[in-house]
Amino acid sequence: MSALIEFQGFNKFFGEQQVLKGIDLSVQSGEVVVILGPSGCGKSTLLRCLNGLEVAHSGSLRFAGKELLDKKTDWRQVRQDVGMVFQSYHLFPHMSVLDNILLGPLKVQKREPREARAQAEKLLERVGLADKRDAYPRQLSGGQQQRIAIVRSLCMNPQVMLFDEVTAALDPEMVKEVLEVIQGLARDGMTLLIVTHEMAFARAVADRVVFMEAGCILEHNTPEEFFTNPQTARAQQFLEKFSFVSTLPKKTKELELI
Repeated sequence: MSALIEFQGFNKFFGEQQVLKGIDLSVQSGEVVVILGPSGCGKSTLLRCLNGLEVAHSGSLRFAGKELLDKKTDWRQVRQDVGMVFQSYHLFPHMSVLDNILLGPLKVQKREPREARAQAEKLLERVGLADKRDAYPRQLSGGQQQRIAIVRSLCMNPQVMLFDEVTAALDPEMVKEVLEVIQGLARDGMTLLIVTHEMAFARAVADRVVFMEAGCILEHNTPEEFFTNPQTARAQQFLEKFSFVSTLPKKTKELELI
């Protein structure tokens, strides 16, 4: 079966600095891949290239059988199929929750308002925020705003979701409510690429863990193997910073956070 996403010999530069070096990575439909590594190793840049927010310089990047590095690529269409949620929520402060969510489906996809609204309300109920549909971003907590950002992306009906450190800006007590939403998407079989420093979450949700260092993929393995038997000295050194790593829960249907 062909991969939904495939990087081959993929390179990215910022000026003279090469930030992604010969990346080879395939992701199957329905797979949950968690990307780990130290800050500055290229994790977020990799996701941004897949969403067209960064321009690649060489190699190949295929999505659903199409070469995205082709000059004819319609990135506006790609971004409808490849949803992305960032550290910052990027909600429009002058618009209600429901209007923020419906902006893309109505203005970009030109969908029927009643159908799009019904989907938005169903998704809000799913993430426990149905009562906030008429609220404004300033009236919501950080965790609530991040869940709204996820709903906004899901309402575009993407084939894959990218999550880039979505809990990094949240207070600790708000982290779990956001991660539970992502865990639910994983249980539903959605294709997910997740950059995170939440080790317990990574082990619980991932089908595969990818470890990056200095723009390269050093290893990838099942979460069980990666967390208990890393194959490179650099990955072992990285995990040693998390003294609790040996007690992390295995991949599970329910989210358990240390």
